[in-house]
Amino acid sequence: MKRAFIIIMTVALVAVSCTSGKKEAVNPFFAEWKTPFGVPPFDQIKNEHYLTAIDSGIALARLQIAEITGNEDAPTFANTVAKYDRADELLSKVAAVFYSQTSASTNDTLEALQMEIAPRVSAFSDEVLLNAELFGRIKTVWENRDSTQLSAEELFLLDNLYKSFVRNGALLGPEDQEKLKKMNQELSVLTVRFSQNVLAETNNFRLVIENEADLKGLPESVITTAAEFAKDEGLEGKWVFTTQKPSMIPFLQYADNRDLRKKLYDAYLNRGNHGDQYDNNKVLADIVRLRADRAKLLGYRTHADIVLETRMAKTPGNVLNLLNDLLERSLVVAKRERDEMQKIADAGGDKVKIEPQDWWYYAEKLRKEKYDLDENELRPYFSLDNARDGAFAVATKLYGITFTRINDIPLPHRDAQAFEVKEADGSHVGVLYMDFYPRESKRQGAWCGSYRDHQVTDGKEITPVVTIVGNFTPPAGDKPALLSMDDVLTLFHEFGHGLQGLFSENTYSSTTVAWDIVELPSQIMEHWATQPEVLAMYAKNYETGEVIPQALVEKIRNSSYFNTGFDNVEIMAASLLDMAYYSLEAPVSIETQQFEKETMQKIGLIPEIEPRYRSTYFLHMVDGYDAGYYVYTWAAVLDNDAFEAFREKGIFDQATATSFRKNVLEKMGTMDAEQMYLNFRGRKPEIEPLLRNRGLN
Repeated sequence: MKRAFIIIMTVALVAVSCTSGKKEAVNPFFAEWKTPFGVPPFDQIKNEHYLTAIDSGIALARLQIAEITGNEDAPTFANTVAKYDRADELLSKVAAVFYSQTSASTNDTLEALQMEIAPRVSAFSDEVLLNAELFGRIKTVWENRDSTQLSAEELFLLDNLYKSFVRNGALLGPEDQEKLKKMNQELSVLTVRFSQNVLAETNNFRLVIENEADLKGLPESVITTAAEFAKDEGLEGKWVFTTQKPSMIPFLQYADNRDLRKKLYDAYLNRGNHGDQYDNNKVLADIVRLRADRAKLLGYRTHADIVLETRMAKTPGNVLNLLNDLLERSLVVAKRERDEMQKIADAGGDKVKIEPQDWWYYAEKLRKEKYDLDENELRPYFSLDNARDGAFAVATKLYGITFTRINDIPLPHRDAQAFEVKEADGSHVGVLYMDFYPRESKRQGAWCGSYRDHQVTDGKEITPVVTIVGNFTPPAGDKPALLSMDDVLTLFHEFGHGLQGLFSENTYSSTTVAWDIVELPSQIMEHWATQPEVLAMYAKNYETGEVIPQALVEKIRNSSYFNTGFDNVEIMAASLLDMAYYSLEAPVSIETQQFEKETMQKIGLIPEIEPRYRSTYFLHMVDGYDAGYYVYTWAAVLDNDAFEAFREKGIFDQATATSFRKNVLEKMGTMDAEQMYLNFRGRKPEIEPLLRNRGLN
């Protein structure tokens, strides 16, 4: 085995060191990373390193699997499952860096590589999951599980590994397995194309304003940012706005020019819907068709039935019951909000009937009238650095951990920051990267990922390297990056994901996370962001250092139900759209725009609100949250109920925090999700706290 490994690595090294007859640096993926804490050497990794490293990772994993299947000893957890868990170490190491970079710092070369790598990785995945000898050994271990002395984590891993093989075609006949492979190949390319099209469409649109009068209503900070962006684009003296939310939302909130608001919002809504090379209508239709065909081939009614098999929700019916109930409640509130805003428009003599592009504009006026709160009053107290440090301070008070800036360490991008995370006793927990500002090479939204997950290898603990990525408004002029309240909540949200990754205590790299609970660690963190005693810790004026006045804190509290109808309707509509696509039974043939329109009509969506994501740029629905966008709502039931446990004893109660860390954050993916929650809360979650906190009861 060792000799085979050396042969593979030698071939790989020759491939990268003799290009064009010139000696080049050794591929960094084939060497031990002698960086602080073993983080990826981003400054050494070049585009040309990925493909060779991926191919070598596949080849090495293939050899290690052959060693497992060639073992003449009876299958055991140790000689089969544990060895399988380690088989793709190199491949996973490369993939973690590659896919993180293609999300946060891509370029034309990386995008081309994605299209080349995706089918290769998909083909290898099928090769493994449809390996009859490997499955036979895993099946034997699974069938004998009751007669072996396995830990609870090992039993959970084994059970889910066996079922994953079955769910991915291990029991199909040879002819059907070939059909499955072809479907998976097509899907691997289509999903990459969909994502790349969204990025291209986001980058291709610019609202260029030349007449200063068209900026009427906009805050000075927003105007300054737009001017600096225009300058960077070679348009000095003009102002540029984009469909990136940090640029678009302030424009929709404050710009008096209704025609320009509509132009910008329509550009956002129609990304991927222009009938050109970046059009996603047929791409999505093909994805939905293939996933339905795949489900039928595997013996499931729909794609949603496959996805939900490992979830807390279990069935599409349970998901729809929750979503439809909340949508009905939310529509009542949203219609009331719409009517209140229409009165403001009428009173101001605007002579308009509110349409989707108007919602943010009149909602901002309603906020000021009803709660005497202008979001621009808050921004000076929410500098990005202060909000980040506030999230750190909450984690320190809850769990005793500390965050220390690391300056001499490779960064995934020059804008990124790095922190060492330590326990209260000074022991190392992991490394946290944070990358906050938008750029053309970064996809939309905010997310948390990892360059290395926690595990135990040969008795040695491997500590995590986590990354949090966002798209917040960058500094402008002499002002630091100033966040909106929504931005602050987003930062705390992703930080919650980061804590879960840092606290993971899994022994093996293979985990099975019920996606319904994956948003609990993130969404519960949002609750701390607006607590008065937490605001006092971080909400400080960037110029004077003054702590946010109590009057503003009261306004934040009083306005907690502001726009809640709109927010909930937006997300329920998107969740129901996702479920509608993936609840279709094969054969499926749809026209996406018509399907979306009919779905929104069926659920009773009012014309003044669009779903949070429309079909042609709904990335969640394609790359991981397919038949799963509902999880944000399912997890909302959990996070509101869980935060009640903190409220009952104090939001920084150490016993409650310890229980949440030990039973939820550390156990994610290593035990049943319902049991995790029961162990923490002592009972099943209740929906009343969610209804109360969102003003829907």
